[in-house]
Amino acid sequence: MHSVEIRNLDLSFGGLGVLKNLNLDIREGEFLVLLGSSGCGKSTLLNCIAGLLEVTNGQIFINGRNVTWAEPSERGIGMVFQSYALYPQMTVEGNLSFGLRNARMPKAEIEKRVTRAAEILQIEPLLKRKPAALSGGQRQRVAIGRALVRDVDVFLFDEPLSNLDAKLRADLRVELKQLHSRLGNTMIYVTHDQIEAMTLADRIAIMRGGVIEQLTSPDEIYNRPVNKYVADFVGSPSMNFMEGVIDGGIFRVGEARIPLDRYRASGRGDMSGPAWIGVRPEHVVTGDAAEGAAYAAEVPVELVEPMGSDTLVWTTFEGSRFRLRMDGQSQVRKGDRMRIGLALEQSSLFDSASEVRL
Repeated sequence: MHSVEIRNLDLSFGGLGVLKNLNLDIREGEFLVLLGSSGCGKSTLLNCIAGLLEVTNGQIFINGRNVTWAEPSERGIGMVFQSYALYPQMTVEGNLSFGLRNARMPKAEIEKRVTRAAEILQIEPLLKRKPAALSGGQRQRVAIGRALVRDVDVFLFDEPLSNLDAKLRADLRVELKQLHSRLGNTMIYVTHDQIEAMTLADRIAIMRGGVIEQLTSPDEIYNRPVNKYVADFVGSPSMNFMEGVIDGGIFRVGEARIPLDRYRASGRGDMSGPAWIGVRPEHVVTGDAAEGAAYAAEVPVELVEPMGSDTLVWTTFEGSRFRLRMDGQSQVRKGDRMRIGLALEQSSLFDSASEVRL
């Protein structure tokens, strides 16, 4: 069963189309992440689902009910914003119960819901504090709790962790995943942080220019990106690319002749013409492993970035900047020369003109 359905959705501001004939089905209990760069339309789409923006064309259904023109309060959703938006003069308990009191819910029911939300989010000791006495992570928990007390089927999150430092983001990311596992509610989450997307999502919708480029599991998006944009956007550091020509099962770039017999989609025997080859940094092998790769070459080490658990090495390969990921204990130094190989079994090929995956 679909919890949220979006049909032929358009949104324009004046003559500018922000969302363009967008269709999306979100399954009941799914954690869906809308991922993309700034201005791609992900927060705009979330605001349309929430009823904070009026659509130009199309329809929105929540649990089978057409809510396209319904007020936000009538849609059965709970929303968590990027800013905490807590009332500074109220205690945590007051912030959690404010919406319920405005809706004239019975006092016993309000207390029950506030207590349950506080237990789930582990903020019971904070109920009598005001927001000024809370840390950033605690404030964000309260903001999530304010949505939680509404007891709705669909939760919307608009970059809720972006104001937090790196450690708090990692901690709350785990808590959000555990929260979804406990509640089983449908959650739609907007972010530009691909780590959040990859770790939280059941499915990811990659957006660009008001349309969805690819909608599938994190594993599929990472390993089989539908086009060069998705391949470049997902991954840190991003995929290495070289532009060349496919001819007779060989990828020609500069002086290199790279055989494609190990390329995992090599069943496409008709592949030919200008193309991009993409190899992720962790799929560039070194040392003895390079000699067993489909193609190997000696390259200069231009920059070394120690990152603790691994080391990122920058080099140049056939005129293109290339990055490879090595073990954190690697002793490679700037100015060295090293042998690298390309693991084509895990690479991607894209048409030069359309940039679509071959």
